Amino acid sequence: MRSRIVMSMLAGATLLASTLLGASPTQAADTKAQVADTKTQSVDTKAQVADVPAEFGTDWHDPLTAAPPIAKPATKSCQVTLADTEFRDFTPYQGTYTPPKACGDHWSKVVLRLDGTVKGRQYDRLGYLHVGGVEILRTSTPEPSPDGIAWSVEKDVTRYSATFRSAQDVEMLIGNVVDDTYTGVIGVKATLTFYEGRPAAAQTPDRVLTLASDSTLTTPRNTERIVAEVYATGSGGGCEEFWYLAVPDSAPYSCQADKGPYREVQIKVDGQLAGIAAPFPNVWTGGWSDPFLWYVIPGPRAFDVKPIEYDLTPFAGLLNDGRPHRVDVSVVGVPEGQSGWSAPVNVLVWQDAQRAHVTGKLTLDRVGELANSSTYTPGSEERVDTDAGHRLTTAGYVDTSHGRVRTTVDRTLANTSVHRWIDGENMDGLDATWTDDESVTVDGREPARTTATHRTYTMNGATTIGTDDRLRTVLTLGDRAAVVDTRDGRRTGWSRLDDTYTGDATYTLNVPRDQRHAVGMSSERYRLYGSGGCYDRSLTTAQGVLTEDRSGC
Repeated sequence: MRSRIVMSMLAGATLLASTLLGASPTQAADTKAQVADTKTQSVDTKAQVADVPAEFGTDWHDPLTAAPPIAKPATKSCQVTLADTEFRDFTPYQGTYTPPKACGDHWSKVVLRLDGTVKGRQYDRLGYLHVGGVEILRTSTPEPSPDGIAWSVEKDVTRYSATFRSAQDVEMLIGNVVDDTYTGVIGVKATLTFYEGRPAAAQTPDRVLTLASDSTLTTPRNTERIVAEVYATGSGGGCEEFWYLAVPDSAPYSCQADKGPYREVQIKVDGQLAGIAAPFPNVWTGGWSDPFLWYVIPGPRAFDVKPIEYDLTPFAGLLNDGRPHRVDVSVVGVPEGQSGWSAPVNVLVWQDAQRAHVTGKLTLDRVGELANSSTYTPGSEERVDTDAGHRLTTAGYVDTSHGRVRTTVDRTLANTSVHRWIDGENMDGLDATWTDDESVTVDGREPARTTATHRTYTMNGATTIGTDDRLRTVLTLGDRAAVVDTRDGRRTGWSRLDDTYTGDATYTLNVPRDQRHAVGMSSERYRLYGSGGCYDRSLTTAQGVLTEDRSGC
């Protein structure tokens, strides 16, 4: 029998079948203009605190995040509407896209904006937006107030410019259920804004491909660089939505998964392991049994799910033979036959305009031993300790019109966690860390260039239910990354990202909504700094009221 905590989690989960899932990422500032032009702003917290109610009411501040806005060029722009619709069930919106005529066919930036509204009562829901079959956004929704809320998401989608240059079919879905209890109809408008100019060639691929129905990929024969994107999310309303809490079969817990909570997203080419990655531990806005944590500030990436990226350039020589090759994505650790993960794939391709056929060879595919240990310790406080990790190194070369180019990709994953709970799971806590270290070195006619990325994801929290049926959740989430670029061994650029969310909320279970007497505080600090400049913003809320919005470096 499932515990009260996990049942509450599942009740607040997104009830969307894994094959229908979708969402995407609000990009962090990527230029000096984006991160340096930040002036200090603050809400008068003394005045605000006096207006904070004693508990949550029927309305609260519209959802917002501390992430930086997308920098927009001061050039001519054109806007195209992709969808303007409402979601009441699981019927996808079908439409068409036509390129803007007034802004040419090359753009310095393309910005996607999603505006949403919902009121009444509704769970968090997951959604996707496809243009020409290419997934350009995967998102989740906030849970509404009875009086209604509005929110927005912006994303830099310049990398999909090749898709936007021709007319395409549009498909969008935010699977929803509307009935006498769950009354929230989700209204959305999605637009693309195109800014005249030319982007950096290295940032914008020549083509964006999707896999065929049989999971095969056929690349242009003159491909010289390949990057796969995988929008991997554990969801669907089952235990894989909370995969980080899974325990080995030997432990008495409501979500069991063979060897425990370790998950790894793998991509294979013709059965050969080509990439590994740690999935981000997404927490949707009904997560951890307590929607009052998320009513104003969502967890990191909740509204803008970032894809995992795999540099498959070492496989370019193999893929450039003009034949279809099978590309498979799988998640290590999911019990056999169990659903709950969605992993659509985009493939970004850069071509050599001076060659009809770029030849090459995969020279190294070294797979380390997969370590995965979850140890169950029984007692008055049950405990599972997990220590897992993996390493993969691939290398190859392509002979291009500008010489032989060698690419080496090294990726190392690690996960440690301590999961504690008591009988009945009226106390359930987790302290977990995931690291994903990647190094990509490109060596050709020019001095070798290396980009080293160290990603760290953290989750530390606990949910408890008292004898008075008061449920309390205290939780901290972290999304961090450090990136260093070097050329011929000398550092040429660097950046640091630290996005940290903290929440503490309490409410009464098993009573009507107006008798929950819910209280809660939440905060987020988003810091991005480095050779390109600095961005720093902090948000704080209490009982749904924004009490602080402070920016400055």
